[in-house]
Amino acid sequence: MKIKKYVKVVLFSGAAVVIVACSSNPHKAKKIDTEMERSEKLSGQEKLGIKDGNFIIQKKVEMNEELRRLQNEVYSLEDRVYGNRKYNSQGLYGTLKSCRTKVTSKAMGGNGKLMWTEPIDRVTDKEDEFDIGIDEKDKIVGVSEEFLKDRIVRFKKYKGVLQKRQDEYEEKVEICDEELSSKEHDVKAKKEAAAVTAPTDEQ
Repeated sequence: MKIKKYVKVVLFSGAAVVIVACSSNPHKAKKIDTEMERSEKLSGQEKLGIKDGNFIIQKKVEMNEELRRLQNEVYSLEDRVYGNRKYNSQGLYGTLKSCRTKVTSKAMGGNGKLMWTEPIDRVTDKEDEFDIGIDEKDKIVGVSEEFLKDRIVRFKKYKGVLQKRQDEYEEKVEICDEELSSKEHDVKAKKEAAAVTAPTDEQ
């Protein structure tokens, strides 16, 4: 009897572990019931309807489009911060460097030496790791795989980092522009003062 009880406990515990493991897998493809009664479109991808007796506002997206939108948003944001060589845009990073170069130039009373310590850190620069082998068509291939949710989390993190950097660089550019404007004003004032005090041929 003791042996039977022990076996039952072990089997039950094992089944429980399997159930918990399956239910806790965030990458498992699952069925989602999106049917609603009296469904009416609100705007874009949102609908108002009744589900399980409750009034529901439902937003339904195709994940390939949603992921593409997120990735494009991140890439555009990164180009806004660091520029894009392909399209010859310097971004906020390049704008700041150009401004600092002018501020430290000899024309503005500087020594002409730029002390530049801002590193370029493109967060999306990630080398894919390929699993190399032979596919079902006997082709030698390299395959990289990533869970959908992991990709979404990764790019949302990139977005947060880049938004913060955009704010930081915009503030730095604004401060530099003000400093450059002040120096240009001082240089102009000195030139005008020198022109007034300079001796003329008649004197």
